[in-house]
Amino acid sequence: MPILTRRALLAAAGTAPLLSIPAVLRAAEPDLSELKDITQGAQPIPAEERLARIARAQKLMKANGIGAVLIEPGSSLLYFTGVRWGRSERLTAAILPVEGEPCIVTPFFEEPRTRETLAIPAEVRVWQEDEDPLKTVAGFLEDRRLARLPVGIEETVRYFAVDGLQKAGLQVVSANPVVRGCRMIKTPAEIALMQLATDVTIAAYRWVHPRVQKGMTQHDVSALMDAATIKLGGAPEFSMVLVGEGAAYPHGTKVPSPVADGRIVLMDCGCTVQGYQSDVSRTWVHGTATSEQRKVWDQVARGQQVAFEAARLGTPAGQVDDAVRRYYASLGYGPDYKLPGLSHRTGHGIGMDGHEPVNLVRGEKTRLAPGMCFSNEPGIYIPGSFGVRIEDCFHMTETGPKWFSTPPRSIDRPVE
Repeated sequence: MPILTRRALLAAAGTAPLLSIPAVLRAAEPDLSELKDITQGAQPIPAEERLARIARAQKLMKANGIGAVLIEPGSSLLYFTGVRWGRSERLTAAILPVEGEPCIVTPFFEEPRTRETLAIPAEVRVWQEDEDPLKTVAGFLEDRRLARLPVGIEETVRYFAVDGLQKAGLQVVSANPVVRGCRMIKTPAEIALMQLATDVTIAAYRWVHPRVQKGMTQHDVSALMDAATIKLGGAPEFSMVLVGEGAAYPHGTKVPSPVADGRIVLMDCGCTVQGYQSDVSRTWVHGTATSEQRKVWDQVARGQQVAFEAARLGTPAGQVDDAVRRYYASLGYGPDYKLPGLSHRTGHGIGMDGHEPVNLVRGEKTRLAPGMCFSNEPGIYIPGSFGVRIEDCFHMTETGPKWFSTPPRSIDRPVE
């Protein structure tokens, strides 16, 4: 589901302001003794794989006539270099040249810390507080004889960096063919970490589901999920809980809605393991479901299978979304993105970020290929009444899609 910050998710669900994780655990005080860390065997991405990523990026740069790629802190910087860094007004960035070792540009006083986190061989160039860091970037490109070739800009790089390069006389272009070309195709090591993250989330659901009781607030349920996730070895990324009519809106409302008999409970939760994410949604009714709730749940379950069946190698990603909307239209929903029906895309890419290119959305022409990973979450939302979302992620293999988690069988058995 579209990712919000933890604070925004809790606010959208009508809960109290976000507490720190330790404070949440102290407040909830759940008995977690039966849960064990299942991530201890997780294998971090080795340096050899990061070097292979850079080699792949350089191959794509050559194919697209790009001389270098500029990357600011975030998941792409971590993906290529291992550098885990926060963004500030002081530029730290990686330059991936079309040939040779990368370069990290960072403030002078940050050089020791930068070298500590760097996971690959790379040159480090520093700039002083009274200097323009973009001139340092331009100097590296000039020294490597790359200043006359276009510089690819990773899509999250901020405007001041782009503006500085242009003022230095450099031509800038999108680095999407390079960065997306690498990150969209997951390796077995990446998929193994995503599988482990999903295993943590499913195990947490199994523990939380029977402990959801009448009268619990959304915050209570979310705190249980976070606590279980931590004990199982994951780092909670989000744990959204929507109850009753709030589930009719994909990110809920500000109106508090405690768990009660006959009310829908929709949970959308994910975590990270070694930097790779999960994203799983489950919907059930506390107590006895009505015939209408059962009908809509079954329709969503079938919609999820329609999407899975449409996800075939070589198929444009947008056609997966099209297949679901045709099915829902045949049931009288929509049409298109109208309500009642499916108001958001069928799915999104996932990996180091909860949302990555490309999406399972109308008009997306990128063809599905082995290694691509997606969420599959074609919910149905009925404003004023309730909503149902079932979400499991899958990855494309040489023979077609494969689930990270097995979709539930019925509204009465939402967590297997």
